[in-house]
Amino acid sequence: QVQLVESGGGLVQAGGSLRLSCAASGRTFSSYAMGWFRQAPGKEREFVAAISWSGAGTQYLDSVKGRFTISRDNAKNTVLLQMNSLKPEDTAVYYCAARGSPYYSMYPKEYDYWGQGTQVTVSS
Repeated sequence: QVQLVESGGGLVQAGGSLRLSCAASGRTFSSYAMGWFRQAPGKEREFVAAISWSGAGTQYLDSVKGRFTISRDNAKNTVLLQMNSLKPEDTAVYYCAARGSPYYSMYPKEYDYWGQGTQVTVSS
């Protein structure tokens, strides 16, 4: 079992930055690939970024490449999403997810554990 708790969301002006953090419980955290997803009102949950168990492999949604960076610290059971140059279209609830595999996926259904989400609002 893995429990995930996100933090770091908030209200920011366009062009600003936020850093989301996901704290995970469980001694096997390092064996899980981790992902960040987001869901805007009236839209389906969307892949944002993912990272492999070791941190060596990462993948991003095209629209966030060069602006967002995912990282992990297995010693601290933490995954971060650094978001720079934020745009109003980045507004959504952001979710952290853990996949019971060392390798990441872009598909929400392939993740086994989810956090409760944290709201990110970018004003224009």
